[in-house]
Amino acid sequence: MKRKLFTTALLVSCFMVCLAAIADLNGKWVGKVDIGGTEYPLSYNFKVDGDKLTGTALTPEGDVPLTNGKTDGTTFSFSISTSGMDIPHTGKFYGDSTTVDLEVGGSKSHAVLKRAEEKK
Repeated sequence: MKRKLFTTALLVSCFMVCLAAIADLNGKWVGKVDIGGTEYPLSYNFKVDGDKLTGTALTPEGDVPLTNGKTDGTTFSFSISTSGMDIPHTGKFYGDSTTVDLEVGGSKSHAVLKRAEEKK
C-alpha cells in the first residue's frame, strides 16, 4: 500500500513539474532567423492560458497579435500577419530555449529563441 501511495505521489509531482514548465513559455523570447541570406531579428511575447497561446510579435510594422495560437505543453503553433502576408509558425519549448519554424513566401526557416533578459 505504501508503495502505491509513494508511486502516486511521485507521478503527481512529475505532472506538476511538467505543468510548471509549460507556464515558463510565458514572457519575452528573442532570436534571429536567416531568410534568403538576410538575417532578421525575432521578438515574441508569449502568454499561455491552458491550451491557448496569445501574445505579440515585433515586426517592422510594430507589435502584431498572434492569431490561432495553440499549445499542448511542449509544442505550439500560431500565425502572424505582417506586410500583407500570413506567416504560420510552429515551435517546441525546451525550458531554457524555444525553437520556431516559420514559412515565409513558400520558404521554411528555423530559429532558436532565448528568453529575453529583463532590464533592471
